[in-house]
Amino acid sequence: MQQLITRIREDADEFAFNELYRNHAHNFFRFAQSFVREREIAEEIVNDVLVRLWVERSKTDQIRNIQVYLYTSIKNACLNHIRSISSKRNNEMKVTEAYYFHLSVDPSQILISKELSLTMLTAVNDLPPRCKLIFKMVKEDGFSCKEVACILGLSDKTVFAQLSIALKKLHTILYAK
Repeated sequence: MQQLITRIREDADEFAFNELYRNHAHNFFRFAQSFVREREIAEEIVNDVLVRLWVERSKTDQIRNIQVYLYTSIKNACLNHIRSISSKRNNEMKVTEAYYFHLSVDPSQILISKELSLTMLTAVNDLPPRCKLIFKMVKEDGFSCKEVACILGLSDKTVFAQLSIALKKLHTILYAK
């Protein structure tokens, strides 16, 4: 495998990449499927990891053991997928709970709640792009600040600062009304 990686990195050798795929993809798929249980999702995750390997092939000289790196990348991508699914389910539960809660509230409370929701949605959409992205990843998608920093390639302090800016702007907008 290391020889194929060398050819991929140094020569941008597509034949070597295809050979790597043919020789190892099946094992990668099985490994990914042991986490996510669905063949299509496992294939998508493995393909994403291998495409990222191709795109970032110039950086592969920094990797000591490419096989460990690939399996670790696949495992992490599977865990991120599972976390994303779990987060979406939690958000759906919260929406459902909020919906049923709102059914028992009087009409004036429903109107106030809708206005507040609209104000909040508008305030979030008016945030600067980076603030908005970080806010949504942390508050809506359930990522930790460290995970957001890793995903976006930013320092932890930058993510904390951007999240703080977003929260201050939202606080100002929401409590100004």
